[in-house]
Amino acid sequence: MTARERILAVLNRQPVDRLPVDLWHTPEIGTLLRQQFGVADDLSLYRAMKLDKIVWNFMEYKTAAGESTGAQSGAGAENAGSRTMWGVPLQDVQAGAAHYAEFGAAPLQSFDSPRQLDEYPWWPIPDRFDYDGAVARARQAAPDFVVIGPWVSFFEIYCQMRGLEQAMLDLALDPDFVDATLDRIEAIQTDMMRRFFAQARQFLTLTFISDDVGGQNGLLMSPAAWRRHLEPRLRRWCRLIHDHDLKVFFHSDGGIDPLIGPLIECGIDVLNPIQHVCPGMDRAALKRKYGDRVIFHGGVDNQSVLPRGSVASVRDEVRQCLATLGARQTGYICCSCHNVQPGTPLENILAMVETVQQSL
Repeated sequence: MTARERILAVLNRQPVDRLPVDLWHTPEIGTLLRQQFGVADDLSLYRAMKLDKIVWNFMEYKTAAGESTGAQSGAGAENAGSRTMWGVPLQDVQAGAAHYAEFGAAPLQSFDSPRQLDEYPWWPIPDRFDYDGAVARARQAAPDFVVIGPWVSFFEIYCQMRGLEQAMLDLALDPDFVDATLDRIEAIQTDMMRRFFAQARQFLTLTFISDDVGGQNGLLMSPAAWRRHLEPRLRRWCRLIHDHDLKVFFHSDGGIDPLIGPLIECGIDVLNPIQHVCPGMDRAALKRKYGDRVIFHGGVDNQSVLPRGSVASVRDEVRQCLATLGARQTGYICCSCHNVQPGTPLENILAMVETVQQSL
C-alpha cells in the first residue's frame, strides 16, 4: 500500500498491510533528517523515510502592513513576525539547540467588559489569509499523502489572548466574557474554513482542531465549563467539516479521559496525542472503551522515552502502542505524542519509524 492508501484505510476502518507511522517534529529535527537522507524538502524526506505522513497545511496570514504572522494558531518555531495572527506579541527564546517563539503579554488581559472587544485592533480579517498558497501546497502533497488543514482552535487562542491565569479565572468568574470572546474566535475561523474548503476540498482529508483542555494531571477546566463554552462550538465545527466530507482530527494534550466520550459524541474522528503517562490515559483501557468509535493518533512518549531512552526502550514503547492502541491492527496511526524535540537522538527517531514499518 502507498502512504496515502494506508492512512485512508485506517481512517475508514479497512484492512491494511501494516499500521501507519507518522512523524511530528520541530524544524531543527527536520533539518537533521533532511541532511541524514540527503534531500532538500519535506515531501522528499517523507518519501525517503517511507513515512505514512499526514502532511500539515496550515493557513498563512498577513497583517494590514504586510507582515507575515506565520501559519500556526499556537506559538512555536514556525511563527514569524512580532505578533501572532491574533495580535499576541511574540518573544524569541533559544533553549539549547531549539528556537521557539513564546507568547508575550496577553493583549486582552486588562479587558473587563465584552464591549471592549470592539476596540481590539488585531482581530484577523478572513480576506487576509493566504488561500491560494494553501491550496497550492495541498495540491502538491495530495497525490502521495493525506493532507490535513487548516489548524483551528477555540480555548487555546483564548488563553493566548487573555493569559492562562486570567483565562482560568474567567471560567469561574466571568463566563459571559468567555462566551463573547469565543464567539469572535469561532466566527473568524468558520469564515476562513468555508472559504478554504470551497477551494481545496478535493485535496484535503482532515481538518486539525487543536484545543488543549488537559494538563499533566487532569483536566484544565471542569466538564461543566467545557459543556458550556466548548461543546456547542465543537459540534458546529464538526458538522461544518463533515458537511465537506472531511474528517475531524482533534488534539488535546494531557489527561482528558473524562471528556473523550463527549468529544466523540461531538463528532471527532481522530484523537491525538494519547499522552498515556497522564492519569486515566492507559492505552489498553482507552482502546477497550473507545476503540470502535475513534481513531487514535500518537501514543509514543516523547517526554522521556524518545529523547532519553535507549533504542531498545523506544522499540519496546512502540510495540506497546501497536499492541494496545493498535490492537487487531485497526484504528491507530503511530506517532510521537508531540513534536520530536531538538536533542532527540537520531537513532531513536529512526527506531520508532522502523519498528512500525517492520511490524508486518
